[in-house]
Amino acid sequence: MNRTIGEYRTISTVGGETCNAFIPNPLPPNPPLVIDDSLQEAMEHALLALGRLDSISTLLPDIDLFLYMYVRKEAVLSSQIEGTQSSLSDLLAHENAYNLGIPVDDVTEVSNYVAAMNHGLSRIREGFPLSNRLIKEIHEVLLQSGRGNSKNPGEFRRSQNWIGGSRPGNALYVPPPPDEVALCMSNLEKFLHDQPSRFPVLFKAALAHVQFETIHPFLDGNGRIGRLLITLLLCTEGVLSQPLLYLSLYFKTQRQEYYDLLQSVRTNGEWEAWIAFFLAGVTKTATQAVSTAQDLIAMFERDRKRIADLGKISGSALRVHHVLQQKPIVSVTTIANISGLSIPTINTVVKNLAGIGLLREITGQKRSRIFSYSEYIKILNEGT
Repeated sequence: MNRTIGEYRTISTVGGETCNAFIPNPLPPNPPLVIDDSLQEAMEHALLALGRLDSISTLLPDIDLFLYMYVRKEAVLSSQIEGTQSSLSDLLAHENAYNLGIPVDDVTEVSNYVAAMNHGLSRIREGFPLSNRLIKEIHEVLLQSGRGNSKNPGEFRRSQNWIGGSRPGNALYVPPPPDEVALCMSNLEKFLHDQPSRFPVLFKAALAHVQFETIHPFLDGNGRIGRLLITLLLCTEGVLSQPLLYLSLYFKTQRQEYYDLLQSVRTNGEWEAWIAFFLAGVTKTATQAVSTAQDLIAMFERDRKRIADLGKISGSALRVHHVLQQKPIVSVTTIANISGLSIPTINTVVKNLAGIGLLREITGQKRSRIFSYSEYIKILNEGT
């Protein structure tokens, strides 16, 4: 269906060049969405997958630990889409101040994303509404340091940006002029708060994500904030009791289709095709998250049984294993600080755990060694 979803305004850019900036109409779409049987069925599948994902949190022995690691995986993936090269192991090493020769700028951006995500989730748990004020707060944390800290953290842009191309005149897409950003975001905020009418939550999340990316309200960090907005909305609406759904891996692996569909909404109002893609992503991502959780539960149980076969050191080894579940990239000193075990005991345990393939030394050094809980990292690293 072809719809008029906004208007173009001819603007002048630096150097006197002109281009057409797009100003989207407020949501919801008009004429209304056409919800046929296939879209309705896709929504039902997505909701069922989210229900299974939400229920898995009750089976996990430590949901906070799973969230701690899963949030970091999302931070790596979402930042990789923006061009960073850091891995999950890099981030974990950085957070523990282990010097492994990691590119500082990249890992700082990923670490900032973790902080921004946690800030947003914490505020929502406190009952703070999903609003432009909160979006700005999250953005300020995201760009607090690193390459983006000169791009007006926490403030809507006051200059023109563009997507694709070397300048607005040859860009693939030019978002609204700066003087329209505040009104566009105010309209989006109203839609998030069910004005003028309530929308099914998954449709709302799909529409809001496109609208945010179309407005592109910040000079930097729009992609990361736009992806995080989906999870925050699902938690705010009570669809998820824990923030376990992140679509960055799906968008990364389907990147060209993702960009094409965003653009087709802007040019032709093809909302239904975008929603079908989005719902498929929710279903696939939720199913993968359940599988990851189940794989980790099974792995921990298998490893506990392997450790029990180590004989007289098995008690100490289980204490070390408990630390490894919290810190899968770890030094002997860190294990000692958390477990209370002596350094000689830990060295003996670590040697035995490496011997059965549960641990891997990753520095190649004889001193200041760092160990990786290899299988744990492997399971979480899928897609990164």
